[in-house]
Amino acid sequence: MANSKEIKTQIASIGNTQKITSAMEKVAVSKMKKTQEKMLKGRPYRDRMLEVISHLTNGQPEYKPTYMAEREPKKVAIIVVSSDKGLCGGLNANLLREVTQFAAKEAQLGQEISYSLIGTKAQSFFRSYGGNVVTATEKLGDDPSIEQLVGSMKILLDSFAEGEVDKVYLASNKFVNTMTQQPEVTQLLPLKKIEEQTEEEVDGPRWDYIYEPDDSRALLDALMERYIESLLYQAVIENIACEQAAKMVAMKSATDNAGELIEELQLVYNNARQAAITQEISEIVAGAEAL
Repeated sequence: MANSKEIKTQIASIGNTQKITSAMEKVAVSKMKKTQEKMLKGRPYRDRMLEVISHLTNGQPEYKPTYMAEREPKKVAIIVVSSDKGLCGGLNANLLREVTQFAAKEAQLGQEISYSLIGTKAQSFFRSYGGNVVTATEKLGDDPSIEQLVGSMKILLDSFAEGEVDKVYLASNKFVNTMTQQPEVTQLLPLKKIEEQTEEEVDGPRWDYIYEPDDSRALLDALMERYIESLLYQAVIENIACEQAAKMVAMKSATDNAGELIEELQLVYNNARQAAITQEISEIVAGAEAL
């Protein structure tokens, strides 16, 4: 058994760690609230843009937009959105497991897989895992701007438009609630959601717009580019909210565990101290009897 001095040193060390994890928990709570607000503010913009694109598509049923073109999938690109930092539980591990399982299924169908990575953790993983990495972006911070993502997204949009990529998927964490973050892989290109919405609105009211210059098709393709970029930006913001929520839960768990460990060590310390006192008394009594 360790002596009382060593146990006391361990208790002090764990107590300092507990203070750090408690502070990190509070910081994560603050950042999560701010990111959640930003995430909720971005959804109306995304939904409104989808509505406008829907109306434009309804007004031109004969035109098949570039980003809605269906092709036989031979080459698939996966955008992986991870965090830059760790200490957030199994958030990144669960997402990367989902991505590798999905990629393995696609590869079994004979499709060529490439990756566009966002976040330091995804880059670290694929450096050891392997794979065809087309683009990589990292260190976006807690308040990223869409300009930081446009470069990577433009490469994929051009590749899809030129037929070099047949499908693009987006893999990120979905914010369900503070305690639950769900990894998911959704199809980004070709855009299917717009087709579904236009079919629902066939029997509803229709209207068209006045274009200057008169090039509605170029406008529709440009709007779709902005819409796809907004989807990616929204996924990055939502992933940051998931990261802070997971970090908050992980740090709270670490703080609680540190408290329990301190209590256990305190009992061990008391027992060791009591044993030392008992031994000293026994030695004093034995010495007195010998005299």
